[in-house]
Amino acid sequence: MIATLRHLSPDARLLFATRFIRLFAYGALSVVLVLYLVGLGLSESDTGLLLTATLLGDTLVSLYLTTQADRLGRRRMLIAGAALMVGAGIAFAFTRQMWMLVVAGTIGVVSPSGQEVGPFLSIEQAALAQVVPGRARTDVFAWYTLTGAVATALGALAAGFATSALQASWAPVDSYRVVVVAYALIGVALAAIFSAASPAVEAGISSTPAGDRPIVARLSGIHRSRRVVLKLAALFSLDSFGGGFVVQSFAAYWFYLRFGVDPRTLGTLFFAANVFAGLSALVASRLAHRIGLVNTMVVTHLPSNVLLMLIPLMPTLPLASLMLLLRFSISQMDVPTRQSYTMAVVAPDERAAASGITGVARTTGAALSPLFAGLLFARPSLVDVPFYIAGTLKIAYDLLLFFAFRSLEPPEEGAAIAPSGR
Repeated sequence: MIATLRHLSPDARLLFATRFIRLFAYGALSVVLVLYLVGLGLSESDTGLLLTATLLGDTLVSLYLTTQADRLGRRRMLIAGAALMVGAGIAFAFTRQMWMLVVAGTIGVVSPSGQEVGPFLSIEQAALAQVVPGRARTDVFAWYTLTGAVATALGALAAGFATSALQASWAPVDSYRVVVVAYALIGVALAAIFSAASPAVEAGISSTPAGDRPIVARLSGIHRSRRVVLKLAALFSLDSFGGGFVVQSFAAYWFYLRFGVDPRTLGTLFFAANVFAGLSALVASRLAHRIGLVNTMVVTHLPSNVLLMLIPLMPTLPLASLMLLLRFSISQMDVPTRQSYTMAVVAPDERAAASGITGVARTTGAALSPLFAGLLFARPSLVDVPFYIAGTLKIAYDLLLFFAFRSLEPPEEGAAIAPSGR
């Protein structure tokens, strides 16, 4: 798998760099965001409402940018996304008004979970699938996932240590604001790097001219792959709806409420968790070559959801941390396989749109649940409930995915997997 990295094109290396920089910012923000908003005077319920509005806004912005990226230009849409990231960071840093925060979060790009939001992932996936050979796609996505996980981990660690150090002489909320300002500055850097990508990342010419497609196809960016994309989108939204109950910001806040964990310890904990998640992506790639992409998604995701439900049952911080780390060590193994599978089963000229629509479905699902999670966190007796809801919904997703897609194999996989009895 190391050889895969050595043969990456300059554009692929650039996309790896933007992934690292962006996820570093997301990881840093996720550790302090809820603490920052509560420090500004928002209640837990208001914070949940704001995060829901933020993710719903990301959904609408991403839907437009990703479905039009192949037509208007992938680089142009990526730069636009970076600009929205800058605007949201500046607004969050310099206002306390709830309505202004809602507007900024809705229009801009903010990640409360430490995971991808906005148009970036979908467009980058499409570009990567175009500039790497099909046989190397899953391996490349595994390294791409690892890159993001390590960056998220380092961002969480940096934010935890930086805010703890600043709090020796600053008010806590001011130390958190430094992270928010840094988030905006990283958006500026991303825009500059995206502008350096070559025309090779742009979409090729479609076999079906845009003028010959139905109006729905022209607006959505998909035509031949519509049925598959819509089924995947529905399932991914269910998975993310479950995961949205325990986004990283709320998970960090749960550890703070239950065990009084300080920001530096939170940063260290989520650094380790995200590193484990990233390393698991490499294992997922190897496993997928043996048992197939769909099987890998399901058999690794099921036990991780059981571990998620065990976290609030642990009586001490070490045991709860252990469950979290065990969960992260396998919970993201479905990410590179899911990305590779989506790119494999749709037409090449529909990849950005397909990735965008499924990504938007995930964001929509994740956007709704923080509202309910915030209400649960506002009641001390119910702070454990989000973990149980999340685990149950995500297990349902695993089972539905398996039965819906076990017979639809990627083109390069069918012949290799057939001898094993599938």
